Amino acid sequence: MPERMKSGLELHDVHISLGERELVAIDVKIPPGEVLTLMGPSGSGKSSLLSYICGTLSETFSVTGRVVLDGMPLDGVPPQDRHVGILFQDDLLFPHLSVGGNLAFALSSKVRGRANRRARVEAALVSAEMEGFYDRDPATLSGGQRARVALMRVLLSEPCALLLDEPFSKLDSGLRSQIRSFVFDLCRKNSLPTLMVTHDPEDAEAAAGRVIALD
Repeated sequence: MPERMKSGLELHDVHISLGERELVAIDVKIPPGEVLTLMGPSGSGKSSLLSYICGTLSETFSVTGRVVLDGMPLDGVPPQDRHVGILFQDDLLFPHLSVGGNLAFALSSKVRGRANRRARVEAALVSAEMEGFYDRDPATLSGGQRARVALMRVLLSEPCALLLDEPFSKLDSGLRSQIRSFVFDLCRKNSLPTLMVTHDPEDAEAAAGRVIALD
């Protein structure tokens, strides 16, 4: 299979409605490495847009428009084949797996061999400044460490785009700034077109990209 060209995430005239009420109307292109912020109050359709991009939006919503990722339309593509990663406000780590097990879960089956898979995970832990945490129980981690593991797990799945769904809202103010920088730096380093939804103006300011407000 040829390598995908990195042209970014494109939302072509996307309109999402619930009944007679239009929630989202957006037409935008997010190039590789940019973090675009979508701001709006609860119920404004932010999370619905992310679900649509992921391919998991309920059929109770009506949608027009299309999503294109690296030149490939995503219409009709199963969620697991879209190469879209998403990071939620809850870290959703598996409590029955070690830190290393949580990260290895995201690796493609194409990464073969126990030693090779372990090496990939160890390298991710080094990137997250968590060297030596492979065998740790997730329950023993701090909030910031859990957030880092959650992000590295998403990145190990090798997404072509990243969605951020209020990922910093449950962190205390001091930790929030640190984890924001960590996330945004990795988005740019990995040339990921990134769409963040938030209601926090400080998130948007830290992202240092374009901001779109939903009414």
